[in-house]
Amino acid sequence: MDFQPLPKDEPIRSVIKAAFDADLPVSGGWGYDKNDAMRLEALPPGHSVTQTEHMLASMRTYLEMHLTLPKETRYGSINLNETERETIEDESGVWHRVVYQVDAMKERDYESLIEEYKKGYGKEDFDIEAHFRKRKEATFQRMITVWFLLSFL
Repeated sequence: MDFQPLPKDEPIRSVIKAAFDADLPVSGGWGYDKNDAMRLEALPPGHSVTQTEHMLASMRTYLEMHLTLPKETRYGSINLNETERETIEDESGVWHRVVYQVDAMKERDYESLIEEYKKGYGKEDFDIEAHFRKRKEATFQRMITVWFLLSFL
């Protein structure tokens, strides 16, 4: 499935504030390429660069795979795991190109599997191995690349 890049009609900081009620020191684009990098202006208190980048990549992915889609095609149980990281330093700053593996399930499948688990867990006839096989089969994977510019360094 192809997911549409997020539009650039509103500042990224405003979109994140409206969608997640989080005021993060970020500007620029959604990180689809180096020219559209998410610009980190500072780190939220207590967060590392890696944590902040993961949080922002998760927000972008949640917007792409859930909030901007019709209910019947939305994904839930969205998880990102970093698989690759490259640091690039040039005259314009320090850049991170980060690749994440995204695992997700159609929201309706996820809700059904959660309900099955709640009803069956602890019961003698509940086949937990079969349940987790179904979860694995229902999981969709994609790889994404997100560009960050660390402007606070």
